[in-house]
Amino acid sequence: MPRSSGQKLKLLYLADIFRYETDEEHPLSVKQIIEMLGQKGVSAERKAIYTDIEALCDEYGMDICSTREGNETKHYLASADFELAELQLLADAVACSKFITQKKSRELIKKIEKLTSRHQANVLQRNVIIANRAKTINEKVYYNIQTIHEAIKRGKKITFRYFRHNMRKQKEYKYDGELYVMSPYTLAWDDEKYYCIGFYDRRNSVSNFRVDRMEDVAISDERAEKDKSFNISEYSKKVFGMFGGELVRATLVFEKFLLDNVMDKFGTDVTIHKVDDNHFSVSREVSMSPTFYAWMFQFGENARIEGPDTLIDAYKKYVKKVLKSI
Repeated sequence: MPRSSGQKLKLLYLADIFRYETDEEHPLSVKQIIEMLGQKGVSAERKAIYTDIEALCDEYGMDICSTREGNETKHYLASADFELAELQLLADAVACSKFITQKKSRELIKKIEKLTSRHQANVLQRNVIIANRAKTINEKVYYNIQTIHEAIKRGKKITFRYFRHNMRKQKEYKYDGELYVMSPYTLAWDDEKYYCIGFYDRRNSVSNFRVDRMEDVAISDERAEKDKSFNISEYSKKVFGMFGGELVRATLVFEKFLLDNVMDKFGTDVTIHKVDDNHFSVSREVSMSPTFYAWMFQFGENARIEGPDTLIDAYKKYVKKVLKSI
């Protein structure tokens, strides 16, 4: 590398050295820094390094600190964009996510490691375990996400084919592979699965589809149907496990020790009504669906549906149907 080019890149190289080679437990002396720059074909003098460090702090906003080790002064990047605990959280989420393939999980964790020093990256590598659990095999899911985001940005509809697996573990396309048409509103992560939520033309209503089961996703020339009243937070609270069903206003009664479970599902802003010293009730819109019934059933005799009668009858029929299968 020509000397002039190297000198122009010196500050960039120096910033990278502090980002990826240092942290509080791994400071570097000026001598070590000069040696590292030399490996990149950049010569530097001791005095110039101090000037450059000052420039990185004052002009570039880097938090470079100094510490004494014996008779030597060493320097390190004190605060990075992410703390190790935050990166650990991100890496664990990627590793455990069902909709991300194992291959992509490893690729993303490698990128997360680049957000900290190589020393802390080694800690991430030791701590993160790619869980031996069911994960998607659809490698195209990332391109689907990109296409859907672009369609939302441009205000366009999307088309796609949708599949499920048969008993031979083979894909079977719904409606004989006919293209679905929908106006995407948003993408949502629910129960460890990624969903595209939007206005579905065939049903003439808001629906959701698992992104890992969508194929041949393409942006249509048609303008998307807009619904300014749509609220993803409210939709998620009503539609249990993203399993659609008729929406009804339900009154639900719970033992008071189940308050945390109810708040986990409906949010901390849910209105609680005291029934007696041991019970409370909530009134929410819910979907008449198996996932809602399963959610209620897990609480056994400690929870009940107070109304409406249509929901109570549907719940009873569902439970009786399950009992017959035992």
